[in-house]
Amino acid sequence: METTITLQLPSNPISIMQWKSDLQSMIENHHALFLINDSNDIATQSELVLMGTDLNTNTLNTLTNLLVEHAISQAKVSHISQVEGVNLVRLSLDKSKEDLNTAIKQFAQEAAVDYALVASLPDFAKPGLVLMDMDSTTIQIECIDEIARLYGVGEQVSAVTAAAMRGELDFNESLRTRVGKLANAPESVIKEVADNMPLMPGLVALIAGLKAANWKVAIASGGFTYFANRLKDDHGFDAAYANTLEIVDNTLTGQVTGEIVNADVKARTLQELAEKFDIPMSQTVAIGDGANDLVMMAASSLGIAIHAKPIVQEKASVALNNLDLEGALGLLHASLPLA
Repeated sequence: METTITLQLPSNPISIMQWKSDLQSMIENHHALFLINDSNDIATQSELVLMGTDLNTNTLNTLTNLLVEHAISQAKVSHISQVEGVNLVRLSLDKSKEDLNTAIKQFAQEAAVDYALVASLPDFAKPGLVLMDMDSTTIQIECIDEIARLYGVGEQVSAVTAAAMRGELDFNESLRTRVGKLANAPESVIKEVADNMPLMPGLVALIAGLKAANWKVAIASGGFTYFANRLKDDHGFDAAYANTLEIVDNTLTGQVTGEIVNADVKARTLQELAEKFDIPMSQTVAIGDGANDLVMMAASSLGIAIHAKPIVQEKASVALNNLDLEGALGLLHASLPLA
């Protein structure tokens, strides 16, 4: 029979990894470790993951008090690790995310940590799929705004982009409007943008971590193939889907050709890639920042918003505000057993 231990957190704050080191003998002997444990027979209803570069036991002390105040009877320590400099703790709780979300959100804001409070996590020990937006997600810019800036129509285009990402405009029409303002721009302008795309911090580590775990990673973007294909070729994405800018005689015509990659197409792409790679939808993750990412996030098992617009933060499963893409990798690692 498994021995259960209710832990006493140290009175003086220490790092999460030092705390794990102190607990190592109990972990190696397969004890079940709890911060709160009134009964061994209570079923897990939600998983809480805390993530932060400075996460320590003082944060956990504050959290434990909060959980007790909200009538948590069991909080099992299910994972402790550090991934790309991010400290992680996963607690399996006996109350649903709906019962706790408001309190945990306020706690995380005050503690300056990112968190996930979900019914379950995809299993990083099994193959899976991550589908990512491109602009302001895999890279730190909106490519169309950069093209427009170089072509001298930056303010006109960026205002439309911002409204579209907030969900205030129909995406297809806003895209055509913005691209129309680029008519007669030389192809050299978009090449300059492509040559200088700043990657979102943590992207390279995320892709490497996904590949090592036998996961697939792809782009579905309301931006353009000119940039998405460059990222695919340079960084090893398994697939890339985006809109095609029409270029004639090395000049932009102000038109896009083919089907526009909007919110519904992104969600459909997630399902099609899952089928192609024989991955169950329970093993899918979608990452984005704008309103046109919400449908694919909802279709995935885990939607992650990164530095996102308010409407996206409100509706996504997880919102990363302090961390970058290394936070997404850490969140997947948090699904693994305590070891």
